[in-house]
Amino acid sequence: MRGRVWGVLLGLVMLGHVSAWAYQLPAVNLGFTSFLDGGPPAGPGWYLTQYLQYYHSDELKGPDGDRLLPSFADETLDVFVSLTQLIYQSDQNVLLGGKWGMDLIVPVVAFDLDHGLGARAGLDENGGGLGDIVVGPFLQWDPIMSTRGPLFMHRIEFQLLFPTGDYSREKELNPGSNFFSFNPYWAATVFVTPKWTATWRLHYLWNAENGDPNRGFGDADDTQAGQAIHLNFASAYEVWEKRLRLGVNGYYLKQITNDEVEGIDIGGSKEQVLGIGPGALFHISPDTHFFFNAYFETAAENRPEGYRLNWRLVHHF
Repeated sequence: MRGRVWGVLLGLVMLGHVSAWAYQLPAVNLGFTSFLDGGPPAGPGWYLTQYLQYYHSDELKGPDGDRLLPSFADETLDVFVSLTQLIYQSDQNVLLGGKWGMDLIVPVVAFDLDHGLGARAGLDENGGGLGDIVVGPFLQWDPIMSTRGPLFMHRIEFQLLFPTGDYSREKELNPGSNFFSFNPYWAATVFVTPKWTATWRLHYLWNAENGDPNRGFGDADDTQAGQAIHLNFASAYEVWEKRLRLGVNGYYLKQITNDEVEGIDIGGSKEQVLGIGPGALFHISPDTHFFFNAYFETAAENRPEGYRLNWRLVHHF
């Protein structure tokens, strides 16, 4: 079997650009969440959140951040993402003061990939469709208060990504990953002053095997994406009392173990990207909040590099 695996790897090297679509990490939260993420904006109850995100890239990156495709490919990738999220936050303490809650996210994704490599290049997208559904039980702690207001609030969630999304092994870009992932996180907000906040959401990502890898892996029976750490971070200042916060937001993803093909490490397969840009949070009412975030990427490895625009509306019932 080891001989067959090395045959597959040699085939990937000979195909060159097809090995690009060893881009194996699933879609994760890069920039969807930002300001005041350490706690729900209006306490216990039901929340409905709608996200819209647009991503554009005109350069696919390989190992060490080098251009992956030849310059004449002139590639362009556009991705449109809709996330519909339902959250229930209880008022019942279950562990060390943490109150239980449940999170459900249903994504819909559309791709548009153009390049000048022709039909036989093996770089195709699956159009669009349902993405991988996310379910996450969580514990939310009440804010630590002072005489001037909140000082610190945080949450731990155990996110589960289920392989429900549309997937075809004959395509290199799919709405679904075709494997299960565990993606827990810790989110927290620090009130540096009553008007100035700093927020982070730190994720760990573990991925199960894909038992039907895309055609770029030849006749391999399975692949496994590596483990990763990814972080959303943001800082905002309240410029209009109880109405408007402006600030800076970003994300960083770092894959910490190599991808595998039939249990064999693929050297140089780790993904990385840093995105940073401006953002705003408008409090329409105490129960309705609108976020806008822009991110411009750099330091990408084994990923596309481009920019994201994110719109988010949160309503508490």
